[in-house]
Amino acid sequence: MMKILLIWACLLTALTVSAQKYQFTRDDTLRGSITPERAWWDLTYYHLQVRVQPTDSTLSGSTTIRYKVLKPNQTLQVDLQRPLRILKAEQDGQALTFRQEGNAYFVSLKKPQQAGRTESLVVHYAGKPKVAKRPPWDGGVTWSRDTTGQWFIATSCQGLGASVWWPCKDHMYDEPDSMLISVTVPKELTDVSNGRLRRVVENQDGTRTFDWFVSNPINNYGVNLNIGRYIHWSDRLQGEKGRLDLFFYALPEHEGQARRQFQQVKPMLKAFEYWFGPYPFYEDSYKLVETPYLGMEHQSSVTYGNKFRNGYLGRDLSGTGWGLLWDFIIIHESGHEWFANNITYKDVADMWVHESFTNYSENLYIEYYHGKAAGATYVIGCRNQIRNDRPIVGVYNVNFSGSGDMYYKGGNMLHTIRQIVGNDEKWRQILRGLNKTFYHQTVDGKQIEEYISRQAGVDLQKVFDQYLRDTRLPTLEYRQTKNGLQYRWTNCVAGFNMPLRICLNEAKEYQAIRPTTTWQTLRTPDVKSLSVDPNYYVLVTPYPGM
Repeated sequence: MMKILLIWACLLTALTVSAQKYQFTRDDTLRGSITPERAWWDLTYYHLQVRVQPTDSTLSGSTTIRYKVLKPNQTLQVDLQRPLRILKAEQDGQALTFRQEGNAYFVSLKKPQQAGRTESLVVHYAGKPKVAKRPPWDGGVTWSRDTTGQWFIATSCQGLGASVWWPCKDHMYDEPDSMLISVTVPKELTDVSNGRLRRVVENQDGTRTFDWFVSNPINNYGVNLNIGRYIHWSDRLQGEKGRLDLFFYALPEHEGQARRQFQQVKPMLKAFEYWFGPYPFYEDSYKLVETPYLGMEHQSSVTYGNKFRNGYLGRDLSGTGWGLLWDFIIIHESGHEWFANNITYKDVADMWVHESFTNYSENLYIEYYHGKAAGATYVIGCRNQIRNDRPIVGVYNVNFSGSGDMYYKGGNMLHTIRQIVGNDEKWRQILRGLNKTFYHQTVDGKQIEEYISRQAGVDLQKVFDQYLRDTRLPTLEYRQTKNGLQYRWTNCVAGFNMPLRICLNEAKEYQAIRPTTTWQTLRTPDVKSLSVDPNYYVLVTPYPGM
């Protein structure tokens, strides 16, 4: 089991090298920052047209980019990762020149770009995309075969970026308002992408084109291709916003298993609508799609490869037993519809906004069906996954994410904050309020921190600083003096002042204290033992020599 946990910990973080030692490059800046060639235009719409040729593992096609001019500029940045190449760019039918710098292409526009105008650009591309080595963590395109020998293909590209397989404005801060995805594949195959299927065109060259329309804003890495010999079925849920259409896709040989396992979708949606508010993409439906890799949170097209087993590939990562009652990929990746696809980070340095909340959604799912104590047991059990190796917040403007602790440490941070709020209904309304306030928006992590503090009525800045930006685990230190029990926070950021609940001398009830980094005194008889409410992710230790 420990070997599995170590492998999981490694996979959670695409970048394991310390940010302080990493030498960021010009390519990192072009990928991770809002460059001048990005800042002057607001993306409004994509039409991605891509032909997938499995026999030689190539892609070819174009992206139509519609945008609003915010301020005049004649150079526009489009991103496409090698070995793919942009072949030509045009505006209003006129061919444009461009120069390449790494994975960024700088297109020189001939037409004067006037503020307030809406314009469009068409970029044509082709080549062999990067093959996914360890999807979804080290992504790209997965070219695999099903048990009949037929092609089974999928894309996955979080962190790496959507430009690994199609040309786009590959920075998370700017999303199109809508998107049309047209995918051409051999006629015996089916493509499943985001949004709703508008039509299927039978082409004379032995291919079919699937047109999928996304009517909501979508982040770049949320766009996906899933290609195989799919069979499908549908259902519907009467949710908070009315009828939600549900669609399920699986390989024919797995239909029985998929129909049984995918029954967990409805209970999941019911629980998450209770905690987080309405599913954010009623217009685009909810789809669960079998893929040749573990799974990913592609918007309205959640991908699944958990082998139709409960837990994480049949294992409970919390070690408590509660994780074996549900399918990890169905629950976790669907939770991202609220935290990742509805509320989206602007910079991957704030990836915790996606992963901490979605990790926390796992124990909220358990709580909804099995009670508060069960949910708490699960999240506390997941502490065995925490490494405290480097800060959860990464480095801004260079596409550098933080520690994989953004999952389990981040979930425990939120569980700890819930204890500070001290009112379960208020806490639920904060979670729902996040999804309403930042509905279909990209955000900075600070916006989320400030919203929670404001709605909680508690300044949580030091708590966020401790768990997101520091690797130390705050420790309550205590000692008995003639005046009573003294206590303080150590191993923490300056000014750390998180309130806490403790139990003295094995009493049956906890009492609240407000430690700071200086000694506080609680006048009480001789203290033989002190324990902390385990719902707080902290350590407790007697003062040396006590």
